[in-house]
Amino acid sequence: MNAPDLSASDPSWTPLIPFWEMIGTRSFVSSDDGDRIRVRYYAGGGRTWARAWFGPGAEGPPGHVHGGALAALLDEAMGMAALATGRVVVAGRIEVDFRAMVPLGTVVTAEVAVEPAVGKKTPVRAVLRGPDGGVVCEATGLFVQISTENLDEAVERVGREAKGGGA
Repeated sequence: MNAPDLSASDPSWTPLIPFWEMIGTRSFVSSDDGDRIRVRYYAGGGRTWARAWFGPGAEGPPGHVHGGALAALLDEAMGMAALATGRVVVAGRIEVDFRAMVPLGTVVTAEVAVEPAVGKKTPVRAVLRGPDGGVVCEATGLFVQISTENLDEAVERVGREAKGGGA
């Protein structure tokens, strides 16, 4: 199977190393190098970006990506964006509006914006676009800050990278 091109769409984007790679674990969504989902994360323009490819292992309706795979991608991308602000969070709520079916083998781009936190709650919005720029789905989420001492260093590093400070 040919590797999909998940390189940055914009030369100003900086690659992000997902926190789970920093702490030596795997992600349910993007740790797959097989035929399901492949994802690369970037920071740029005050936003977090994800470039993702869906292979045959993500099939739902014949020839198309399962809606749960799209929702899982948006959940992870919104969580990455919230983590890039330096907060250790988990999803408290996500809502996905599906606009169009996505053919298998498609590379999509998610644009994720984090809104100002209110106490322990961080609102996040994401738009997922197909290769032609059309919106295939949109999501909102509310991510809740948790206390996890062993993740603090990894989250700080993701935040530094999102701001262009490197490791």
